[in-house]
Amino acid sequence: MAFSTDCIHAGQEPEPHTGAVTIPIYQTSTYVQPELGRHKGYEYARTKNPTRSALEANLAALEKGTHGFCFASGMSAIDVVFRMLKSGDHVVAGEDMYGGSYRLFSKVLEKFGLQFTYVDTTKATAVRDAIKPETKIVYLETPTNPMMRVTDIAACAEAAHKSGALVVVDNTFCSPYIQRPIELGADIVLHSTTKFLNGHSDSVGGVVITTSDEVAEKIGFLQNAVGAILSPFDSWLVLRGTKTLAVRMKSHEENGNAMAVYLNNHPKVKKVYYPGLPNHPQHALAKRQMNGFGSMISFELGSKENAKKFLDRVRLCSLAESLGGVETLISHPESMTHGSVPPETRKRLGITPGLVRISVGIEDLEDLIADLDQAFEAV
Repeated sequence: MAFSTDCIHAGQEPEPHTGAVTIPIYQTSTYVQPELGRHKGYEYARTKNPTRSALEANLAALEKGTHGFCFASGMSAIDVVFRMLKSGDHVVAGEDMYGGSYRLFSKVLEKFGLQFTYVDTTKATAVRDAIKPETKIVYLETPTNPMMRVTDIAACAEAAHKSGALVVVDNTFCSPYIQRPIELGADIVLHSTTKFLNGHSDSVGGVVITTSDEVAEKIGFLQNAVGAILSPFDSWLVLRGTKTLAVRMKSHEENGNAMAVYLNNHPKVKKVYYPGLPNHPQHALAKRQMNGFGSMISFELGSKENAKKFLDRVRLCSLAESLGGVETLISHPESMTHGSVPPETRKRLGITPGLVRISVGIEDLEDLIADLDQAFEAV
């Protein structure tokens, strides 16, 4: 099936008992078993739930995977992937990534003996050179949060697979509408379902998707053993969101491109980070690897004072963490999403006090620009 059709139908056959078109919210903790040693496919809701199963099948289809596993948050999805490793294993990770991921790696997982090397993944040679015999995972974000750097997934996958390492890609910024890492060689794809997949800022969750039966067996075991599963209601909310994913992403993409051009031409903006602009250093790669450029943009205002004046003045755009909602969300990475990253690292990566990140929603573009225009008057 084509993408829009999969958004609406994949994993979502009409409910067999009533014919309900929408998958019900199976709000139950356990299931009656007809006799000892025999059940109807469901035993206990931590292990399996029909609403969650439908969402897992839906998201796996959208990413061209064969197995999906949903979790209580994007961070719990990432955490479970790394629980496949053991003390002494090595990970090559992008140096420019979401601050929460860095916090998990540096403050939690390293305590259990995992080793991390952080590199500029926009250079496939840097990834290849960092791989060791004990490297088990190459972990990528592309585009990166918040600097919007783009990594060649296929080139990194080739380097990783030669050494027997798995490639894990956080695809949250793009959604499968814009980018499908599995088709480019990734072994595992992650999302915070909180963002574009849900799209309405009313659910928190995460998903792990793979085509590997071996990986799926491990993740499925850990999902049940650790228990950080997505609730039936949250599963239903994300299923509702994916039905409109294609049409929402088209609007996000249109607004994102136009907003990037507006910001790039604004005299009070020092620099714009958006892979859709021809002056972006990985523009050609993004054009080849992605089906569009998305609606995530970062831009530099020169100082924290300027950023504060601007962010305090926005009205239609919401000053808030998170991204991917139908409403436009705007944030200050240095003090919000990346506060856990060491100051010297933030400085080196370009996460300055004057950097602003915007997740462009699907409102009327003229209204969004009018809001930014009046906010820029304070700068």
